[in-house]
Amino acid sequence: MAPKPLIAVVGATGYVGGRLVPLLLSAGYRVRAIGRSRIKLQSRPWSTSPLIELTQADVLNKKAFENALQGCDIAYYLVHSMSPETHDFESTDRQAAENFRDAAEKAGLQRIIYLGGLGEDSPVLSKHLRSRAEVGKVLQDSFIPVTVLRAAMIIGSGSASFEILRYLVDRLPVMITPRWVRVACQPIAIRNVLGYLIGCLECPETTGQVFDIGGSDILTYRQLMDIYAEEAHLAKRWIISIPVFTPHLSALWIHLITPICSSLAIPLTEGLKTPVICQNNRIRDLIPQDLISCRKAIRLALDCLRTGKIETHWSDAGKLPSPEEVYPGDPKWSGGLVFTDRKKLCIAATPEAIWPTVIRLGGNTGYYYGNWLWRLRSVLDILFGGCGLRRGRRHPTELRIGDALDFWRVLDVRQETNQCRLHLIAEMKLPGKALLTFDIVTLPPEKVPSPFRQKAKTHPVSQITQTATFVPKGLPGIFYWYLVMPLHYFVFTGMLRGIAVAGGFEESACPVPTSEKPSIPQSTPLTADNSVASKPITPLQ
Repeated sequence: MAPKPLIAVVGATGYVGGRLVPLLLSAGYRVRAIGRSRIKLQSRPWSTSPLIELTQADVLNKKAFENALQGCDIAYYLVHSMSPETHDFESTDRQAAENFRDAAEKAGLQRIIYLGGLGEDSPVLSKHLRSRAEVGKVLQDSFIPVTVLRAAMIIGSGSASFEILRYLVDRLPVMITPRWVRVACQPIAIRNVLGYLIGCLECPETTGQVFDIGGSDILTYRQLMDIYAEEAHLAKRWIISIPVFTPHLSALWIHLITPICSSLAIPLTEGLKTPVICQNNRIRDLIPQDLISCRKAIRLALDCLRTGKIETHWSDAGKLPSPEEVYPGDPKWSGGLVFTDRKKLCIAATPEAIWPTVIRLGGNTGYYYGNWLWRLRSVLDILFGGCGLRRGRRHPTELRIGDALDFWRVLDVRQETNQCRLHLIAEMKLPGKALLTFDIVTLPPEKVPSPFRQKAKTHPVSQITQTATFVPKGLPGIFYWYLVMPLHYFVFTGMLRGIAVAGGFEESACPVPTSEKPSIPQSTPLTADNSVASKPITPLQ
């Protein structure tokens, strides 16, 4: 029996790619998961499968991508650069598609499967839908046969479309909406999207073809709102449609109410003006499956939210900064300073016992102290175009590298014997880069403070070191640090004490604050794949 082909999944840590990879593995396929960050790939639960290969490559780096596709037979292209850090996503998507196409030809791929968007037959397209259509045409301009699946709104726990719907209906009993709420669309459940993506591998008739994929219902956005309210057991929402709402006003409103920032909301809302309905249903005969209704898809998504079982989230695709971006090695006169506020707290418990309390930080748990101050900071961030605290977290008790946590992103999360670390970088609007780190280590007997020395003879004593680091950007960043520094004592000291109280631990009298003088950052060693070198966690002196 011939071995199954090697499948490349480009965009393996994104919303769709992160769910497709484990399904391919369970079907017995060999998979090469390709993403911009190896450490994000390694943090996924499927990364240890004997059938998986993890490859770091950025599709904008043409040479690296040529190497990444060598030896592969079929590739899924699930890349989309529409993100807050990409100002011109259309040209970025075009360049990425051209690089992938050229690399695929050099690698000798047999097939490409691309997930695009419905609506490209409309004479007036939004930038988002136009870009999706253009990427498909770029990929088809090749001797490699390309299967294009065109989908409208994808409904699933953690999808951007579902999150917009959820927050609008949850938070607004009365809504004044633009006319696009009456435009027809044909949503599809994420389970059916994945079913078609995998089905294309087993159905050779789909090679080189273009298919529209949609669910069993054709509804308006207003009808979707009504269905969501019923499934979420909410009172009937009053929806008033008026003609004066432009896409930009709608996007601003979505930015204020939902976790989706305005840079993403604008292209998404522009696309809602275009009817997105399947023009052909040929794929239903080639790849038969039970199509989930919109009502059931919403019900399944809500069930996943209630149980915390969200496999992937729209915010998973956020880019992890490189070491050079986090710790720029510029001289003092160019703003290359680092401010550090470090506090320590001793707790009569093991790191393993303290860790569950630390790992629940943010989301519905909050920050253990001064949550009203964090909410105020969130409001300010939203007003300046940031995401605020509304992204929450994918799972209430689990974090992995690359996860969004409110307005932070997880850079490192490690639980080892006698030592743990949580390392976050801020994605709020700031005149610089902000990081927050928690290191938990077991103290040797000679380092145990006097209040615990008697108890340390029979019980372990651990130290939590909480480090707030800020890399200012010019004078505004320096002024910002000194402006907020007085609040750090109350907020960060209270957070440490709150961790001890929430865990029911005995603690030392108070944290020991240390505000270090500004310094020039030292270069961070890189591994061969250009990721941050992993360092052992040692007790801080």
